[in-house]
Amino acid sequence: MKRILTYGTFDLLHWGHINLLKRARAQGDYLVVGASTDEFNTAKGARRPSYHQFEVRKTMLEAVRYVDLVIPEESWEQKIEDIRRFHIDTVVMGDNWKGSERFEHLRSFCDVVFLPRTPGFSTSQIRRDLLVDAVGRPAEVTVVDDSRMVSH
Repeated sequence: MKRILTYGTFDLLHWGHINLLKRARAQGDYLVVGASTDEFNTAKGARRPSYHQFEVRKTMLEAVRYVDLVIPEESWEQKIEDIRRFHIDTVVMGDNWKGSERFEHLRSFCDVVFLPRTPGFSTSQIRRDLLVDAVGRPAEVTVVDDSRMVSH
């Protein structure tokens, strides 16, 4: 059995995410997804909190048929431990990570594959698009709490 591992925040789950998960799973027989925790996203310097909290994102990922197991991604350093713990053969990431030492150093422990991103789909663009009202003007935004924005 060939085991694959990928990481990401997977906020506002969209076609680009599903396509990555489908192509990652096609690399092997079992797909482990490391979903970034809310705390790790903050530590990474995320510009804004995820719309969905970790447990919601985890539940959504578990519902995707290509995903066999979802684990919390809590730090950059855990990746080698994850590779060993889950007997990973290949780490698959989007090609925006190609050349990054965050993933290149993992080649000492398993194969590393970078897949092209799905053109036209990004969480950042979806957020921007949702903040524009029907006539093309930016919507007014109210911060409801630390993790939610509402446009009106």
